[in-house]
Amino acid sequence: MAIMRWLPWRWLLRRAARSQGFLDPLAVMARLRRFGQPAEVAEPIELLRAGMIFHARGLINTRVIQHNLDWVWPYWIEQQFDPTSAAFLPRAFSITHVNLTHRNWTAVGRPDCAALPIVDPRGLVTPLDDGWSLDAWVLGSRGETLYPSRLDDVDQWLEIGDDDLCVVTRARQNGLWLESRAHVVRHGDAFRLECRYRAAAESGGRLAIALRPYNPEGISFIHRLDQQPLDDRADGPVWQWRVRNGEPGTAPATVAFSRRPERIDQSDYETGDVALALALERPDGLPEATRIDCDTGLVTAAAQFEIPSGEVAELNASIPLPLPDENVTAQAETWAEALAPAARLDVPDPAFQRLYDTALRTLLLHSVEDIYPGPYTYRRFWFRDAAFIIHGLFSAGLIDRGRRALAHFPSRQTRATGYFHSQEGEWDSNGQALWIVARYHELTGEWPPGADAEEWRRVIRRGVQWIARKRLPADTGRPEAGLLPAGFSAEHLGPNDYYYWDDQWALGGLRAAAGLMRAGGENDFADWIDREADDLAASLRRAQDADEERLGAPMLPASPRRRMDAGAIGSLAAGYPLQILPPDDERLLGTVRYLLRAHRVNGGFFQEMIHSGVNAYLTLHLAQILLRAGDPEGLTLIDAVASLASSTGQWPEAIHPRTGGGCMGDGQHVWAAAEWVTMMRNAFCREEGDGLVLGAGIQPRWLAARVPFGFGPTPTAMGRVSVHAEPLEAGGHRLHWEIDGQGPEWIRIELPGRAAIALSAEAREVHLPDARV
Repeated sequence: MAIMRWLPWRWLLRRAARSQGFLDPLAVMARLRRFGQPAEVAEPIELLRAGMIFHARGLINTRVIQHNLDWVWPYWIEQQFDPTSAAFLPRAFSITHVNLTHRNWTAVGRPDCAALPIVDPRGLVTPLDDGWSLDAWVLGSRGETLYPSRLDDVDQWLEIGDDDLCVVTRARQNGLWLESRAHVVRHGDAFRLECRYRAAAESGGRLAIALRPYNPEGISFIHRLDQQPLDDRADGPVWQWRVRNGEPGTAPATVAFSRRPERIDQSDYETGDVALALALERPDGLPEATRIDCDTGLVTAAAQFEIPSGEVAELNASIPLPLPDENVTAQAETWAEALAPAARLDVPDPAFQRLYDTALRTLLLHSVEDIYPGPYTYRRFWFRDAAFIIHGLFSAGLIDRGRRALAHFPSRQTRATGYFHSQEGEWDSNGQALWIVARYHELTGEWPPGADAEEWRRVIRRGVQWIARKRLPADTGRPEAGLLPAGFSAEHLGPNDYYYWDDQWALGGLRAAAGLMRAGGENDFADWIDREADDLAASLRRAQDADEERLGAPMLPASPRRRMDAGAIGSLAAGYPLQILPPDDERLLGTVRYLLRAHRVNGGFFQEMIHSGVNAYLTLHLAQILLRAGDPEGLTLIDAVASLASSTGQWPEAIHPRTGGGCMGDGQHVWAAAEWVTMMRNAFCREEGDGLVLGAGIQPRWLAARVPFGFGPTPTAMGRVSVHAEPLEAGGHRLHWEIDGQGPEWIRIELPGRAAIALSAEAREVHLPDARV
């Protein structure tokens, strides 16, 4: 490394670029840096790495897709390359082809299985992480075809059984019918993805199970396919594919069929998609060669099974899933066992009920070996997402799942500095880690596992000291004085800046840590933390007073150097979930009013920067702020979020305003599921300081239905709380609640659109008259 300091590498790089007619890369980078505030990390290396992988696939997609549009492609490609579709994207000067219009998929699995197979909106199944896929087609005897990815409409739903979670896809066209069911089953200590196919054709035909070298992100290579018969058994598979992706040292994946195919076609890239050969007249039968190789990595194959006229053909395909990491000690659980501790929502609202029940299962699927905010694109850890997802688990009463996740936190803190590191250059993580650890202690009275109480106190001490050291000097007179340094936006609010999001999380984390250390008997250190928090709060007030004068209105921009824009959504953390500003704070509510006026699309919040789409989870943040302030407009936002869910009850991270499909991030966003759970919980029961607010999100239509409904039990700092409403024969409702614990200092009923009712801490019911029409 020392030689690099002596070499004129900047001059060499510039000279090499200019000699080949390229722009000076150092000049370009310098220009780019001018759009943000000076920062020690221009962009987290972790995000750069992920972005390089993402766009490397996009480059491959560019080389493959547009020159081979006679292939049968997944739904997103069929739409994005169709000039008559609202999802069409011109290609022109685009360097990469990536999925920007239909980033939707649904994970299937079990609460004790770390593997997360995904199913796209047309039934394309990707069994293994970032791997190839299986599709199903129907070929009629008279030349008619059914390719689900080319249909504008199919029926798809998530089927929730007593001990199952299954994505069902049903398609019809030209007298052809196809149904696929994908779910994960346990076999001893292992798991398998089971895909059951049923197909019919009026004139008879074939069901084709197609091996595809792609997934919902694009190309995923298949270099070799081996085909072989298995022992003929009535109760087991009889034919098997062995699929190799070309990665050295990687064992082949297998697909086992419950029936012997009547015909198999296979192809390499030079020959073209196997779909092109399926209509050719040729004798039925299996291929003479039992192996096919493709140096390009685009093997395709179709195993075909006879469909007699007037009958339904059935077939099972089974794919073994990877064994869990040996360090993962997931407890073997059925769905019933895993959901037993969960708070129950029971409302006369099928859409809300379905979304809550689905969200619980989404949270469980993504908290087996760690906390993941998605099954594919976001199958990695962030403190930011983890804090909200664990908060959702706690809201649902799934304390054990949150406890298991918190056990990993000490190992993710740098011992030398105390930084809770998931992405370098993002300064919100320490506040989030401190806040959610303190929240666990508040709800349970215990320290999380993973370390003893003394070690946890050292972890907390290092975490708060990192915040104190990281802050800028408070006496410079600059707008950002006393705040955290400029960093890459945790919520992708724009270029590097002094984001209030980071400071609010730091403040919330410090306040929480002070209470935690005081509970642990370290009063002197808790007092020091309080003084540090007071100083940070003073710096925030000073900056935000200047913002109000600069903007001419009480609002919270994204940073002390920004105008009002969509990035201001991050500044709402002070109201939800941190509650470090009161419910009626003028700046908080002024920011909400601005965002709804300037950045509302299809009923939800539209983020214009990077997450460019309608964001379900951020819309629910707005709803939380409004309902906390007693504004019934929050109910409208909740309804908007419900309407944005996919047919399987999922939300992608950002939603395309035209197609309704995902346009950024993971196609199944776990943070959004966590927000729905927390929203339903807070609709019935919300902590506010040392008291409880009940009913603040109860929908008027639930009361109008005149049937019992309720939620609980949910853990709070005052004990486990359940809230129920029952219609009275004489009119109105009886709202009653149970509290298993020490109880609150006060209780207030705040139904939207009605006057608040203050009650004593001992009260356990109130009679609500019918609302005036």
